[in-house]
Amino acid sequence: MILLDGKKTAEDIKIEITAEVDKMKRNGEKVPHLAAVIVGNDGASLTYVGSKVKACERVGFESTMVRLPSTTSETELLKKIKQLNEDDNIDGFIVQLPLPEQIDTQKVLMAVEPSKDVDGFHPENFGKMALDMTTFIPATPFGILELLERYNVETKGKHTVVIGRSHIVGRPMSILMGRKGFPGNSTVTLTHSYTKNIAQITTQADIIITALGVPNYLKAEMVKEGAVVIDVGITRVTDETNPKGYVIIGDVDFENVSKKVSHITPVPGGVGPMTIAMLLKNTLLAREQRKDLKK
Repeated sequence: MILLDGKKTAEDIKIEITAEVDKMKRNGEKVPHLAAVIVGNDGASLTYVGSKVKACERVGFESTMVRLPSTTSETELLKKIKQLNEDDNIDGFIVQLPLPEQIDTQKVLMAVEPSKDVDGFHPENFGKMALDMTTFIPATPFGILELLERYNVETKGKHTVVIGRSHIVGRPMSILMGRKGFPGNSTVTLTHSYTKNIAQITTQADIIITALGVPNYLKAEMVKEGAVVIDVGITRVTDETNPKGYVIIGDVDFENVSKKVSHITPVPGGVGPMTIAMLLKNTLLAREQRKDLKK
């Protein structure tokens, strides 16, 4: 069994990006600038955005964190997004989800300028991705593709089963794994909460990508020998024996499933670190595209 080590791979990517940024500095060019907007005080979101800011510092990017109170109105947030769209110093920005209930998430995502949408959530970018055009791929799916590529996991002609159909992971993953090229060229089955006899489907899969958020959902008996398993699930489960008071559990019963598979991602340390690394990669891409536009 080969462990798809997202922590190590993300570190390799950060070293590569740092080298690119150092080259920009030597050439007297502006370095990439990523902004993150966070509304409210959700603990997990604050931790995540904080780690994004630290990652920017690590590779030499500039970063800006825009913190707004949970009482922020939709109009106020849209005004802030307009400012970021028009700020020539900002190459890319993200709006951290989830947003408070008084704000229409779809309206907010639509308001982000597609050329600065480094999360890859704008319909224009999603549509380009579906059409195999150059665009920003959402960071988590992008990270999964990168792991498969760097570990030379064969995807051509394989049967990929995706569990979960979210716009952030499941749906884009199902499109990307079926596209022409590597990683891709697989036959994809997209499963969800209404799928019947899911175990019958997963036991036929060469590659399983699960993004449900249900701890230990995927059991050993649901996986065939030699399959590749990518675990996107991250759930905090209370554990009083742990100093933090909780443990992070994935969708996969790792202890038992890992004995049957050829490749598997751990949780934590698998897909999570890759997500932040690919957000940096998208920001670098955004900077390069903006530079090309000015030529």
